[in-house]
Amino acid sequence: MADSAAIAELWRGGQLESTHFGHAVICGADGSVEAAWGDPEAVIFPRSSCKMVQALPLMESGAGRDLTPRQLGLVCASHNGAALHTEAVAAWLKDMGLGESDLRCGNQTPQDKAERERLIKTDSSPCQLHNNCSGKHAGFLMLNKHLGGHADYVEADHPVQMAIKAAHEELTGEQSAGYGIDGCSAPNYSTSVAGLARAMAYFATAREDGDARQNAAYRLSRGMMAHPEMVAGEGRACTELMRAMGGKVAIKTGAEAVFVGIIPELQKGIALKVMDGGTRGAELAITALLVKLGVLDADHPAARKRLNTIERNWRGFETGSLRLAPGFGEGA
Repeated sequence: MADSAAIAELWRGGQLESTHFGHAVICGADGSVEAAWGDPEAVIFPRSSCKMVQALPLMESGAGRDLTPRQLGLVCASHNGAALHTEAVAAWLKDMGLGESDLRCGNQTPQDKAERERLIKTDSSPCQLHNNCSGKHAGFLMLNKHLGGHADYVEADHPVQMAIKAAHEELTGEQSAGYGIDGCSAPNYSTSVAGLARAMAYFATAREDGDARQNAAYRLSRGMMAHPEMVAGEGRACTELMRAMGGKVAIKTGAEAVFVGIIPELQKGIALKVMDGGTRGAELAITALLVKLGVLDADHPAARKRLNTIERNWRGFETGSLRLAPGFGEGA
């Protein structure tokens, strides 16, 4: 924590009550660090923020050449498990001659309220289609069919995961220190915050008419931008903020307060990590950086919802405020 920067502060009764510390990096077109707060070399697990990197071998190999932009948004998603998500994954699996049982992500209660209530009313149980990573896993299965690997595609030495590790290390420019097992059972390779931002800068500079990897990165980021509803869901920061930016920027959250941004117009990549794992701090931080870079209007409702917010108690009384820490984002 000694090398981390103050990112967000919670004030109550005129006193500082809590502080979120962390690290944030902005990389330019050549992958160099243009701005940083905290320690750019802090090693983190990117968690679900790197799903576009995990999907890169699928597209680069040609196995996903016929996927629609909507499916590409889904393959990068940490979705709510709403009907539009589960139905899309089910249809995709069916097209591959596979089913829900072929997934290896595990059952998860959907975050989507309507779908959760439907399950309760029909006395049904959540399944793997509801897992927020089911789109990513459908992509794993598609790549696995192409590679001819065995059914347990989440094992670290499986050809699918080995291809992902290679892509991860090549885009971050770093040899990973190792991996942890993510909530969906897939390996998640560590990187520095700067390495993650460097990978996002690659996506920001990717060209549709480039080589196979460039085209793959271009298609994935544009799928996210075109279909923010598939990437997360209603009420979620990724979906609301991407909509607010008019389909020109892709952002993605990860568990334990990681956030990334892909900004093609500026040819920049962003990565940040709030060390206490607090989502409110990460959402405030990514919102602030996007505003400072001029790609998000601070007065847009989606930005105001997360930028310098007022806290209220159950009776509606104002009790405190979450604010950007002094100095964070300066120089962006």
